[in-house]
Amino acid sequence: MRNLLIFFILLASTLVHAHVGSADVYYEGDAGPYHLFVTIRLPQVIPGVAEIQVRCASPDVQTIQVASLRLSGLGSNLPPVPDVAQRSKDDPQFFTSNLWFMEFGALQVRIQADGPKGKAELSIPVASFARQSLPMDRWLSALLGFFFVLLTLSVVLITGAVVRESTVPPGEAPQAPNRRRSRIVMALALIMVVIIVYRGRATWNVEAATYERNVNLLKPPRAETTLLDGNRLVVRPAGPLMVPLVGQSQSASAVKMDELIPDHGHVMHLFLIRLPGMEKMWHLHPDLVDGGAFSERLPAMPAGQYQVFADIVDKNGFPWTLVGNVDLPQINGSSAMGDDSAWEGARLTAPLSESTVAPLSGGARVVWERGADSLKANVPVSFKFRVEEKDGSPARGLEPYMGMAAHAQVVCFDLSVFAHIHPAGSVSMAALDMAQERLMAQPSAGATAMAMDMGSPHSPASLPPKVSFPYGFPHPGDYRIFVQIKQSGKVQTAAFDAHVQ
Repeated sequence: MRNLLIFFILLASTLVHAHVGSADVYYEGDAGPYHLFVTIRLPQVIPGVAEIQVRCASPDVQTIQVASLRLSGLGSNLPPVPDVAQRSKDDPQFFTSNLWFMEFGALQVRIQADGPKGKAELSIPVASFARQSLPMDRWLSALLGFFFVLLTLSVVLITGAVVRESTVPPGEAPQAPNRRRSRIVMALALIMVVIIVYRGRATWNVEAATYERNVNLLKPPRAETTLLDGNRLVVRPAGPLMVPLVGQSQSASAVKMDELIPDHGHVMHLFLIRLPGMEKMWHLHPDLVDGGAFSERLPAMPAGQYQVFADIVDKNGFPWTLVGNVDLPQINGSSAMGDDSAWEGARLTAPLSESTVAPLSGGARVVWERGADSLKANVPVSFKFRVEEKDGSPARGLEPYMGMAAHAQVVCFDLSVFAHIHPAGSVSMAALDMAQERLMAQPSAGATAMAMDMGSPHSPASLPPKVSFPYGFPHPGDYRIFVQIKQSGKVQTAAFDAHVQ
């Protein structure tokens, strides 16, 4: 029974989507004096229309404008004319807009807020990719086919009529030489039309094949794992990571491993989750070695089957999550140190135990301020947690963990969802830094351009015992949420289980 459960979990892990089942973007932060909660619901196909939702923390925001542009390279500092978001009649602090996404790759959404405190902007990175290709409706295909044949034959007939009758005086019949020349020209026109149609069809087939290939390639690539020397795990992509070149739909460029950009000071964030109960989790940071692989000396780990999630960010700001699994023997290593961390707790079983209090070492605990309402899929929520000492007092000695107030990982029991999120949201922090740099580089940026609240205070002493994460579960199911903090120099992990309707 246990092996059968592992089989179904591993089967599900091969069917997940890019950023592993959680494509929509959730962000919470400041645009100058205005605090915003932004949800970007990506289209299923590219080109497609994304829905932008902006909730303002205060009622003083009068207008919201949105625009999409590239995150890096040509055009990353040339935003188009923005669209004006519509203000809700029922909720004046809620704005919505529909925005066309025309390209694959790393994009950004510029949001401009205007109110009595002036104009301010923020920029949110977005990984734009197609999750499916849509077939054409039969009735539309038939209608277009009819007009295609009609117009094609019309070109041939009109060309013949011009040659046959253009030099004939009014009221006279065309002479035999004119009719003969007309037939020759019509035959040549038909040949030319067939050649043009054939070349057009070939070009269309190439475009369609490229689109289908991009749909597949922008799903999470497989992680190939190898265990060397008894405790050194080597992780590499099972194949090249291909990104379509912007503006060149028939070409793609391979991601170079030596050009990856660090995220929180590490090029790769590796998560190993023991199956099938998710009762153990490691958050590790392998080093890049020759050959485009990543190597990590594993800490002490029990033998078992482990799910692999490996986060990296390419030089253009596009986040990738390598997905795989590895069967490990008993690892006799040392304890996790530095930014590496380990967690052990209860197995995820049915019926689900949905506790809102998770213990930490030394008697401290993390409390999930969940509320009484049931969790719903596709509903943006700010998940709030507070850290308490053993006596219930607010936690002391909290420090930034890799530059953030906290980290969290959201994992669905069937492994169809994995999201590494932060107090700023589900966006990659490396890509968010790029977006901020592009925005501040604008000549019009000035002092009101952006005040980024990424959950990282200026000094460890200022870190409050409360933290929140903006996110929305992509579909119903049972989830485990790992919340990671750093207290008195030690990384600690709390785990919460949640059923989503």
